Amino acid sequence: MLVLVVWVSSHRCTVCAVKLFSVEPGLSDRVGKIVDAVRVSVNSSSENLQYPVLFVVRQQKGVLSWQVPLIFRGLYQRTYNYQEVSRTLCPSEPTPEAGHSDQIIFVDVASMAPFDIAYELLVTRLNNFQLEFPQDVDSVIVKVVSDVVYPCSVVSIQDIVSISWVLSFFHSPVQKKDFPGEQFFVVFVIKPEDYACGGSVPSSIHGKLAAFSLESIYVQAMFFSFLSFLSFYLGSVVVAFNYPTFFSSSNGGEQLSSLERGPQDDSDTDSSVEEESDFDTMPEIDSDKNVIRTKVSCHCSHGCDAGQWTKLDQYQNIITIAVFYALPVVQLVITYQTVVNVTGNQDICYYNFLCAHPLGVLSAFNNILSNVGHVLLGFLFLLIVLRRDILHRRAMEMKDIYILDYGIPKHFGLFYAMGIALMMEGVLSACYHVCPNYSNFQFDTSFMYMIAGLCMLKLYQTRHPDINASAYSAYASFAVVICLAVLGVVFGKNDMWFWDIFSMIHVLASLALSTHIYYMGRFKIDLGIFRRAVMVLYTDCIQQCSRPMYMDRMVLLIVGNLVNWSFAIFGLVYRPRDFASYILGIFICNLLLYLAFYIIMKLRSSEKLLPIPLFCIMATAVMWVAALYFFFQNLSSWEETPAESREKNRPCILLGFFDDHDVWHFLSAAALFFSFLVLLTLDDDLDTVRRDKIPVF
Repeated sequence: MLVLVVWVSSHRCTVCAVKLFSVEPGLSDRVGKIVDAVRVSVNSSSENLQYPVLFVVRQQKGVLSWQVPLIFRGLYQRTYNYQEVSRTLCPSEPTPEAGHSDQIIFVDVASMAPFDIAYELLVTRLNNFQLEFPQDVDSVIVKVVSDVVYPCSVVSIQDIVSISWVLSFFHSPVQKKDFPGEQFFVVFVIKPEDYACGGSVPSSIHGKLAAFSLESIYVQAMFFSFLSFLSFYLGSVVVAFNYPTFFSSSNGGEQLSSLERGPQDDSDTDSSVEEESDFDTMPEIDSDKNVIRTKVSCHCSHGCDAGQWTKLDQYQNIITIAVFYALPVVQLVITYQTVVNVTGNQDICYYNFLCAHPLGVLSAFNNILSNVGHVLLGFLFLLIVLRRDILHRRAMEMKDIYILDYGIPKHFGLFYAMGIALMMEGVLSACYHVCPNYSNFQFDTSFMYMIAGLCMLKLYQTRHPDINASAYSAYASFAVVICLAVLGVVFGKNDMWFWDIFSMIHVLASLALSTHIYYMGRFKIDLGIFRRAVMVLYTDCIQQCSRPMYMDRMVLLIVGNLVNWSFAIFGLVYRPRDFASYILGIFICNLLLYLAFYIIMKLRSSEKLLPIPLFCIMATAVMWVAALYFFFQNLSSWEETPAESREKNRPCILLGFFDDHDVWHFLSAAALFFSFLVLLTLDDDLDTVRRDKIPVF
């Protein structure tokens, strides 16, 4: 039975008491549910702040007190007076399953007012305040829905053994293993102003309604990632390994004529002298890239050799970089996750709490699991490249004429680096999603810079096979970009000086690289490049106006510079807070522009697209469009306060386990994989074309 003694009276300096007796567990069948918590509500019509009514609750192991009117102080000396106050009282310890437990709660009421003050005290029983895990459920999601935005509420999940009343965190989802008694309390604290939850928006609304619901988690959907990518994996292996990459037997007449015309190196050298008579043959020609970059036709002799010497450097260096970059990242995100688990403060990490499925110490395992596609497809791409590399080496050992004299020389170092970069993108994206926030977003984009840069370098190397960029210089450039990204995260929010310097570097780098590309490397990138460029412009455009020597390249570079200058102006004007995505946008736009230029020039040169690369191009376009659709479904935002970010949270959309961002991970992994296949197979139609017939652009 439940005995409630309620006093409604007027007092000067008196003390009243309310006694609450809990029943024995054996009596629960007759009186209903055993009382686990009660709510004490008091109100007073008096607004005299000098003589408030004081209420003190004395329990077995604690004391709780408050006054009416209750005053909350906000920013700028704002005050909020409340005439009605409620407190929820819990038993000092869980009621044992056997035996009886009687607890007495005293409520003392006092006032120092020299006149009568009317007040009302009401004690009621609560329903659904204490929640118990079902037998077959190991974890649940606590979902809080509010009808109004302001003021904010602070929600916490607490063990029934040690409940706290001053709260600053919200814990969700909840796992049974974290609560020895397999029960927990859900506690709400209403704040008068939003600043208490990390915002700064005041509000005059003094009421807030919240609906509470509990959802079970079914973890079988975790296997979907592996099963779906395994089928994709196997299908890709079948297609890739049955595609006739190398033509071992072609037109016999072509092969005979190739054998009868004598040593290919001599004819290539003569052609080179006719086209570029200002270069002489010298012992250092293998290291002088300018000799071959200026030729209209591609040559094999130097390009293939250079590729064999530097192929290992390309992916061995990226492995070294990946290890040394990833280890501190892993350590940092583990520290973040540990802090979240120890303190329970999930305002540190910006999860989609409506679809965050924990596993072990991880709070959002679904966001991590969805990155498995990058690792699996990156490894698959490495296998495809390895097969091509093995077949190429066998053909070289057999001195196959179609390997020695036909097609674009094969260099696989950059392809290996691209596959490893795709795998590392999955690893670092998973690390970022351990605790997504503003400080570690750069981890999610760092290897995307490398992927975009490697793809552009590979596109350029395809028609300039002598170019196999030094791994040290290439990755040093990426290091500079990542360094700028870190500086942008630190200083890019409001510091105008940073944007001035970055925009200047961006524009100058675009001009220098454009000059280097237009003259195919004859203008070396050094401190004198701008002086030489001005002299050429004066000679060719002012002193004697002449048509550009390389019109196609000129059009590409003009469009590219307009795009990059537009990015620079946008950064100066708007100063986007997400600096890492801003830099990534620059890389992606330049890559897409260069790829479009390459395909257009390929078609203009009367070359054709074979079915496999054409399919890969179409699949890439479809995958990227679908992936970007899900990418722009903002489920959280570390650019806003944690409370405002939760307003963007959405339920799971795939198998009740994955959200929109997880689908983005799946589709973007497939899109990157198909993009790599485009670069790998785009020029397979040239495998039966003599190298001195392949145009350079």
